[in-house]
Amino acid sequence: MTNLAQDLLSSFVVVEPQLNGGRNLHVAGMRKEALDRFELTGFPSTKEEEWKYTNLKPVLKHDYKILLKSEDAVAFSDIKQFLLSDLDTYKLVFINGKYSSWLSETTHSEFDICTFASALNKYPDTIAEYLGKAAPKGETFVDLNTAFADDGAFIRVRNNQTVDKPIEVLYLTTEENGPSFSQVRNLIIVEQNAEVQIVERHQNLGSTVNFTNFVSEVFAAQDSRVSYYKVQNDVTHASLVDNTHVMQERQSNVHVGTYSFGGKLIRNNLHFYSAGEHCESHMDGVTIIGDGQTVDHHTLVDHQEPHCYSRELYKGIYLGKSHGIFNGKVIVRQKAQKTNAFQQNDNILLSDKAHIDAKPQLEIFADDVRCSHGCTIGQLDKNALFYLRSRGIPKSEAQGLMTYAFASDALEYVKIPQLATRLNRVIAEKLGINLEFAL
Repeated sequence: MTNLAQDLLSSFVVVEPQLNGGRNLHVAGMRKEALDRFELTGFPSTKEEEWKYTNLKPVLKHDYKILLKSEDAVAFSDIKQFLLSDLDTYKLVFINGKYSSWLSETTHSEFDICTFASALNKYPDTIAEYLGKAAPKGETFVDLNTAFADDGAFIRVRNNQTVDKPIEVLYLTTEENGPSFSQVRNLIIVEQNAEVQIVERHQNLGSTVNFTNFVSEVFAAQDSRVSYYKVQNDVTHASLVDNTHVMQERQSNVHVGTYSFGGKLIRNNLHFYSAGEHCESHMDGVTIIGDGQTVDHHTLVDHQEPHCYSRELYKGIYLGKSHGIFNGKVIVRQKAQKTNAFQQNDNILLSDKAHIDAKPQLEIFADDVRCSHGCTIGQLDKNALFYLRSRGIPKSEAQGLMTYAFASDALEYVKIPQLATRLNRVIAEKLGINLEFAL
């Protein structure tokens, strides 16, 4: 067992009384059971099939502080660049895992946009009904988060309500604590015929390493519509393990876009469970990384009921000595007839030192389905590159244009124009092209 695992187990006795929801016996029991499971398993290693391509040792070796302070003064001017400043939004801002009321804009008027900490204390019945019901027990980082998570976003949209503007959730880490290990949790409940758009980002503002273990549970009720965008463009000494689990009921429509551009190690576990007929599940991803960076996408779509549709498109561009992983699994249960499932993972290696491990999977137990998957790994088309250069476009600009075009179709389902513009500019910046010229 690693030193970090031992530190977490030994510190729980000190940390637990300070965690929100401690008076709720149901929550307290969940925390202790989760910690017991973590004690049995510890952190995963490359000997385990689901982690065979992702080595956690370089991330786990640091002497992280577990009980974090959030006293650092952060002004709005410090974080403006990380927000959609040209768009009116609700905002939930957290500093070192703690809610910052002076940087946030929340509401309880027609829907609840507040914090996981407040929900633990104010809504015990809701917590008992939903917490831990989508995220599976027995997964190391989920169990660890269940044991230690103290705060995060709580969003509940009532029946027939549409949130009037997007919600931005921003998790900030400062260097006040030195190397830090934070656990944050989102609980998102979208009731019947309700609609919400969420933009989420994790950002290290300091010069010390940090590791964030994040869990988000999303419940989409009948006829609900959810758009959930994850912007991962952190500094190169920040690491993130993101577990997002989506439970869908009949005729719900959920889109999760994951855009990974920065960070030392990013592991995204994105799981969809289609628990009602006529669900639509959309998953898009764009990854552009360089030297010393690793991004690992592990996705699961579990079709449990008939007449459901899932669409998955992940694009990866790898520069320098970078490492990409894509492990996408689609399961179609025997009951789930008339399922239509599409999965595609396309990758471009722009360096001889970059590499990717890809493993698309289909497990089909029904006999009346339309399912397809595909994976491509290659380099830029030399003929197309020659054509652009023959028209007077410099080689670097031509390469940038081709890779930009390759990645941009994964942004098709972004419904917030300001976010689409921001993502396009980040992609252009990463690829070193002039966006005005490209458009």
